[in-house]
Amino acid sequence: MTAEGYAALDAELKRLKSEERPAVISAIAEARSHGDLSENAEYHAAKERQSFIEGRVAELEDKLARAQVIDVSRLSGKTVKFGATVKVYDEDTEEEAAYKIVGEDEADVRSGKVSISSPIARALIGKEEGDIVEVATPGGHKSYEILKIKWV
Repeated sequence: MTAEGYAALDAELKRLKSEERPAVISAIAEARSHGDLSENAEYHAAKERQSFIEGRVAELEDKLARAQVIDVSRLSGKTVKFGATVKVYDEDTEEEAAYKIVGEDEADVRSGKVSISSPIARALIGKEEGDIVEVATPGGHKSYEILKIKWV
């Protein structure tokens, strides 16, 4: 993953541990004070939220422990690889778009970040500026021309 992606996951982990976990513990304590736990919806909702938080904390700790952080600013080259920002021309819609190839956990298509395992990233990997790539998408086949490869 990129350093930016690592920082985002680390920030989420810290927020869960410092804000969400104490809040749900307080909610459980409050719900317990209301008496009969078998019919206490607040208690069951708080316990379910606690289960989600603890699961997410464990997942994030595991991902961060196993993460291989790649400093994109040190990368360069003429071919598309992980970390590259690729400006493409969609030959069907005649529009330009830019995609940054990132790890699975940092992907966000709305901000132009696509997962390394996505169909478009797999099609772009190893290609150079000027190449035409065919991508099989859920909406059908798309054809892109690679206009520029940047390392930011």
